[in-house]
Amino acid sequence: MKSATSPASPLLVIIVAAAFLLVGVAVGYELRGPAPSSPQAQASQTLSVTAAGTLGTVFPQVADALANNSPGVQVPSASQQYEGSILALNAIAQLHQSYDVAAAADYHLIPSLLESSNAGWEVGFASTPEALAYDPTASALSGINATNWPQKIGQPGVRMGVANASTDPNGYNEIFSLQLEGLEQNGSLASVYGHFFTTPVGSYAVTNPATAKIEPETQAALLLSTHVVQVFIIYQSYAVSHHLSYVPLDHSVSLGSTAPADVTNYAKASTEILTASGATQLVRGAPVIFSATVPTNAPNPQLGTEFVDLLISAEGGQLLQAAGFTPLVPAWLQSIGTVPPEIIGATQPFPASLPVTGG
Repeated sequence: MKSATSPASPLLVIIVAAAFLLVGVAVGYELRGPAPSSPQAQASQTLSVTAAGTLGTVFPQVADALANNSPGVQVPSASQQYEGSILALNAIAQLHQSYDVAAAADYHLIPSLLESSNAGWEVGFASTPEALAYDPTASALSGINATNWPQKIGQPGVRMGVANASTDPNGYNEIFSLQLEGLEQNGSLASVYGHFFTTPVGSYAVTNPATAKIEPETQAALLLSTHVVQVFIIYQSYAVSHHLSYVPLDHSVSLGSTAPADVTNYAKASTEILTASGATQLVRGAPVIFSATVPTNAPNPQLGTEFVDLLISAEGGQLLQAAGFTPLVPAWLQSIGTVPPEIIGATQPFPASLPVTGG
């Protein structure tokens, strides 16, 4: 096998407010109230953030650094929301909440869910491959490594945690990694995937209750430590920042590479997710790239811009790297509207091999 690198996937999904609330409750995410947007909040310069759950470790550190450098800026945890990326962005798109910064674990989501009404640009700032986090106390997983992990996780008594693919990109990225590993080993997308899901490749993925359990990605560390699940395919950055035992995946299956050949290979994996009407939408494998924007309805747009500017700076890159991410230097910019000059000056265009489409 080969080694790991960097990540996301094409997605055009719009979840109406009522369906969004029901799905959020069903998968156990906490749906918080709107971020501070009152005149008092604006006057006191309180930063508000909605972002992918796996950014919940490093983003508060970036926010604290911003506050330390900016007298009068406040960054309370109550104004920061971290959950599945689709839920996070739909807090703006569907529930009309206002935040200074929005960030996702899939670079397709800001264009498809927020542009053009709620955002005019995005910056790809970091990547991370998928990795197999595991419970080191599970006897069936003794001796697990980068070569034998597909056989180890297929043993009796091993259950995999799987994020909800209709609310969280890691849910469909887990599916893609399983399919691609089967393709790599046996020439069949279904050979590893089929142990954990009962439906065919490319259709809506229904878990096998004996081998897989739908759980929020943000709870992976707790679920592994309490032996609710024994394995969880998750962002390597999450495994690093939560000090989990993990096996790195080959770059051909980790969604961690932006090399054109790997991008083409990733797109062979596919699944369906729920749409607003309850029908299904096909999504395909792609590299995992984390991206951020300042929404058009941000209470403090200049403060949001300063956060993103710090995020893509050398200081932000050091914080990202310490948390297990690979910073993109310079960061990648995609826009359909006006971009703050400080952001333009610190970025380059998205690679042509990674097309970005807006909604």
